[in-house]
Amino acid sequence: MNIALILSGGTGTRLGGDIPKQYIKVKGRMLIAYCLNMFASYSAVDGIFIVASPEWRDEILNECERLGIEKTAITGFSDPGQTRQLSILNGLRDIDTYVKSLDIPVDDPVVIIHDAARPNLTAEYLDRCLDALKGCDGVMPALPMKDTVYYSKNGVKADRLLDRSCIFAGQAPELYRLGKYLEANERLLPDEILRINGSTEPAVMAGLDVVMIPGDENNYKVTTQMDMDRFVQGI
Repeated sequence: MNIALILSGGTGTRLGGDIPKQYIKVKGRMLIAYCLNMFASYSAVDGIFIVASPEWRDEILNECERLGIEKTAITGFSDPGQTRQLSILNGLRDIDTYVKSLDIPVDDPVVIIHDAARPNLTAEYLDRCLDALKGCDGVMPALPMKDTVYYSKNGVKADRLLDRSCIFAGQAPELYRLGKYLEANERLLPDEILRINGSTEPAVMAGLDVVMIPGDENNYKVTTQMDMDRFVQGI
């Protein structure tokens, strides 16, 4: 069983505007609707949970109805946490509860974590992610660094050059075996989880077998106005 967890609880303030970026209308539909439509139509996804503030949930469901996405495609909503990783943990716990409530036993369910602000995910790329998960605990798409990379303690002075061949930029979706990844996150409670900066970090800290696969340059996250302009031009 594969369950998508879409992270849509952020405020999106870096893009400007008075609403979170994932709910901005782009060519007639909310930004979140682009990845949501892909997951809803992908046959290997058995359910979708969305981390979203309560005030936006009806808006999301209304958007689904308007676009012809069955409301039943949305399995449930989860509350945003204090940090991104706590939002993920809330979603993991809700998914775990849902899976355990089913009438049939589910062996080794998979959670697919994706950002609402990454609208260009394709079914073909998700196929690659699921194929890569066979025989391991997790999958993280990653892009190699193209630029020269420096380390700086204070952000003003360059202290040393880093070997860019060993440095990668993580993308989404990230896929994990639900049970192992949930346990890895709960081990970090109550304080250590607050210092997590990337969703693969708990898995790495727990010694899980996480493989990297080549990322997709087009699967960027809409963060700035330049990103939004790029997306609009590509639709």
